[in-house]
Amino acid sequence: MRWVAAFIVFVYHVRNFGYFGPGQSGRLVNWAFGPGSVGVSFFLVLSGFVLAWSARPGERAHAFWRRRLAWIYPIHLVTATAALVLAYTLLPGLRPSGIREAAANLLLISSWNREWWQALNPVSWSLVCEAFFYAAFPTLHAVLGRFPVRGLKAAALVGVLCMMLLPWVDTTYSLGWTLYSSPLGRLPEFIVGVCLGLLVKTGAWHGPGLDVSPAVTLIGYFLTAQTAPQYGYAACTVTGLALLIPAAATADLTGRPSPWRHPRLVRLGQRSFAFYMIHILVMRTVELALGHRPQLDAYPALCVTVATLALSLALAQALYVCVERPARRLLLPARPARSLAGTVPVRRRS
Repeated sequence: MRWVAAFIVFVYHVRNFGYFGPGQSGRLVNWAFGPGSVGVSFFLVLSGFVLAWSARPGERAHAFWRRRLAWIYPIHLVTATAALVLAYTLLPGLRPSGIREAAANLLLISSWNREWWQALNPVSWSLVCEAFFYAAFPTLHAVLGRFPVRGLKAAALVGVLCMMLLPWVDTTYSLGWTLYSSPLGRLPEFIVGVCLGLLVKTGAWHGPGLDVSPAVTLIGYFLTAQTAPQYGYAACTVTGLALLIPAAATADLTGRPSPWRHPRLVRLGQRSFAFYMIHILVMRTVELALGHRPQLDAYPALCVTVATLALSLALAQALYVCVERPARRLLLPARPARSLAGTVPVRRRS
């Protein structure tokens, strides 16, 4: 699922970078990939779900934060450094306004300032949101973990409603919120994921399976084009994602067929974070050769897209092998093998 989320963001950026001209191919790309910013929402809900599912009983907060830092910061540091090098050589458009902006990005706090939300590596704004969620997770998990089943369902429903209502409140009352890139504005998606993870973990999830939930997600995906832009990044798809992710997890637990377990998708998922963090820098560099929004015919545009994807994947593989895995081995203590016996869901009272 991580790979699909990352790929949706990639094709969304292909559309934004204007590889395809205004003809039939361009209209098709705009229709198919215009809602692609929902890939970030996919990441955020999935992140909350996975953290709740994999939470270790009795783990101290500092140990959790150390694990998460080991997972995300090495790639962030390398790609931010690459962005700095490009900013002062080939891509002056990436240049930060000053040392404070660059430092805020390296410290994963830049998105709290709306003027710095795309500091250095433009996609790292979502990593700032994730860093905030990681900081809050031990407390969120401790609180939500005490909720009964009905309480978890109610909390998940409130999170979904928040994603639908916050843009309305913002526009209706002209509040000027920056919900798209705001860590606080994106927190409800993460909370929805945490609640869903706890529901599945306790055996209390009884939603639709992988026959219905993908259809609901796709309907929401294409519905975004019919709504105002402030609703398009999450409001239309959060319900489908809230059904799809638990459905896939439940299929895994029960051994039912699931396309999400395909070995190639799993391998791509392992490299998806590196791919997500490097692809926009590749696209900005390719823009030097193509020009701004080159508006190519269908076949040349497709070739450029495939070449950009291939280069991004190659660099992601290099980052995964040379940075991500070695950094985790260096920063994290070796873990003893664990039995799967303790992972059978136990039903929680409602």
